[in-house]
Amino acid sequence: MSGKSFVLALDTSNYTTSVALVSTDGELVLNLKKLLPVKEGERGLRQSDAVFHHTAAIPELVSEIRQYTEGGAIVAVGVSDRPRNVEGSYMPCFLVGLAIAEGIAASLSVPLYKFSHQCGHIMAALYSAGVWQSIPSPLAAFHISGGTTELVRVLGQDGGFLTELVGGTADLNAGQVIDRIGVRMGLAFPAGAELEKLALTNDKKIPSRKVTSANMSVNLSGLENMAVKLYSDTGDKALVSAFVLDYVGRAIIAMSEEYEQNFGKSRFVYAGGVMSNSIIKKMLSERFDAFFAEPKLSSDNAVGVAVLALQKYKTEIA
Repeated sequence: MSGKSFVLALDTSNYTTSVALVSTDGELVLNLKKLLPVKEGERGLRQSDAVFHHTAAIPELVSEIRQYTEGGAIVAVGVSDRPRNVEGSYMPCFLVGLAIAEGIAASLSVPLYKFSHQCGHIMAALYSAGVWQSIPSPLAAFHISGGTTELVRVLGQDGGFLTELVGGTADLNAGQVIDRIGVRMGLAFPAGAELEKLALTNDKKIPSRKVTSANMSVNLSGLENMAVKLYSDTGDKALVSAFVLDYVGRAIIAMSEEYEQNFGKSRFVYAGGVMSNSIIKKMLSERFDAFFAEPKLSSDNAVGVAVLALQKYKTEIA
């Protein structure tokens, strides 16, 4: 790594501490993540607990950077300082990463670039798909996780992505429903990966339920109620898992179809932790011109933020 230049990025979301390093030629050098601990049977973390765990985890991750940058130099730092691209978007957990990033940037006398967590997810998917240097247009992006289920129009780039919120969930988030059902069936939180494994073993017919989108939005609280009843009636974890994932997939399809009815044929970015699910990904890829992140870049990570910071840095020195 001698003589190379790097961009460092941090992301401290509600459930994962993440550090990433990319070289200034766009190579991913390091993608470190540590899941925050959630007690057995719990369905999430309080913000105060998330802040505590990030504070404990991040020094260890940051300390690993040195061996990759020896002989080179960090020329910029990126960080996610808020969840979404809307005024007032705020979660205390992001303050941990912001404080560390500000300290590193100041000590190295390098620029600090701030982005939303959502922008990081969108860029992680585009980077994973190999199109980060020439963003396709028109473009619609879904950010689907435990904390967010949103559909945005990507209107351009200016220190991140310029986005307009046009749809999403009207109540529970997709990942939230998946985790709630998983925990109810005795799975560990977060439950998405185990739910997928169970669903792939299902050999029974999945109950059919109509999914509708209105104003590019769906309601998912009904899914939780239906899944709880199905589990109560059958005790079949594989069938319930398959039902939940099929319903979430069809909900995303409904919103995507309505988006194209409103804005015309488009390319979609499907980003966020839920989009690491192979079943849902297959359903969407068969119907739409779509970009996905590979699984390790679908779940929370700092790679997208690092690439955004790299773009910003290159723009400013050009």
